[in-house]
Amino acid sequence: MTQSPPTDRAPFHIRWLDVGDGHEIYVEEVGRLDGIPALFLHGGPGSGCRPGQRELFDPARFRAILFDQRGAGRSKSSNRLAANTTDHLVADIERIRTELGIARWLVVGGSWGATLALAYAERHRERVSGLVLRAVFLGTRAELDWAFVEAPRRLRPELYADFVGRLPADERANPLDAYWRRILDPDPAVHTKAAWAWHDAERVLSEVAPARNRLSDMAPDGSGLPATPFFEAHYFRRDCFLTPNELLDRASRLDGLPGVIVQGRYDLLCPPATSFALAQAWPDARIDMVEGAGHAMTEPGVMAAMSAAVDEIAAGDRGR
Repeated sequence: MTQSPPTDRAPFHIRWLDVGDGHEIYVEEVGRLDGIPALFLHGGPGSGCRPGQRELFDPARFRAILFDQRGAGRSKSSNRLAANTTDHLVADIERIRTELGIARWLVVGGSWGATLALAYAERHRERVSGLVLRAVFLGTRAELDWAFVEAPRRLRPELYADFVGRLPADERANPLDAYWRRILDPDPAVHTKAAWAWHDAERVLSEVAPARNRLSDMAPDGSGLPATPFFEAHYFRRDCFLTPNELLDRASRLDGLPGVIVQGRYDLLCPPATSFALAQAWPDARIDMVEGAGHAMTEPGVMAAMSAAVDEIAAGDRGR
């Protein structure tokens, strides 16, 4: 009997893969085993993959692999930030690929997921059939200074006043380092307030029209401390474990690799200039600008643009 192609996006296989160093990473497969291989890389770092991200992949056509990076989401860790660097995550991706017997795959990611997708593709070009990126982040301190200091100071000054106002007066001249130091402080009396302020400010900055604009209007949601501030502090204070300008300087390694960059016109966290710089260094990439959209994948038009790009790149190379 011939089995009909799947029409739902529930995983057909779930596993926890032991990658060493006390880490077991959650890996799910969605769609069909004989489908076009595609990998989705979540953002953060530290956010974990979510069911809504499966919507990018037609289950009748794709074999989509989503996983929670070390220490994030449903992955299991004895110490979530130990042995957790970009090199480790790139090695984990290769471990997943070989474990699943995939020769080449389409790689999709946004924000930090785009950072990781670029790092992986530049090191394992022969294993990638194409890239679909959203809101390019190249992992540099200059980008972070813009996203969390210059952009809010110029465009959301009331939010920036709240953000720096949560710090002692003598730490406000260098708020990023102050926040990262406080978030990684082992004392809950120190890191709890800093983690929530960072999380809530980032959420406001990710949308064109957020429901709330001030940290003073926001309260913890009662679900426990958010994970991403701890991962972001761990990665950002170390330049994402990349050498200066590494991803842009190595973009020539992507020559001949088809790509689409989906970019929100009014993305404050990862502005269009970064995607433009990458496209200049990688002529095989095209920028699809989503007018009126901000940073989040849930901003109007972003998901549809990503889905169309996934279908387009996949149609040119099945990746198997």
